[in-house]
Amino acid sequence: MVMMDTLANAMATLMNAEMRRKNEAVIWPASKLIIRVLRVMQKYGYIGEFEYIDDGRWGKIVVQLLGRINKCGVIKPRWSVRWLDLVKMPQWLQKYLPSRDIGIIILSTSKGVMSHREAIELHTGGVLLAYVY
Repeated sequence: MVMMDTLANAMATLMNAEMRRKNEAVIWPASKLIIRVLRVMQKYGYIGEFEYIDDGRWGKIVVQLLGRINKCGVIKPRWSVRWLDLVKMPQWLQKYLPSRDIGIIILSTSKGVMSHREAIELHTGGVLLAYVY
């Protein structure tokens, strides 16, 4: 089985488990990027604890779900945005989030993976990865 986008697969797994009211979701294959995105989601209270399990192959991540995700997904293509674009709240922020103060967009920046709110505070741009609300 060839998997093109492991982050998209992980977000779809979370969304499907959340829709079925599951208590946990198992994401595989695991990657450092997925773990960093999960940390941001955990920081904002969308998911509970998660644990990496080394199974000798690709690894798995078991994520505790709290029932707080209404929708999540990846942003394709992965647009590059400047800090000024984040401040002005352009069309893509309105496209992926339902309202101004609801949800986060997750970016990969030179200072690490973070939400769009943190990127605005740190005056840094980056590449759009995912959204969650």
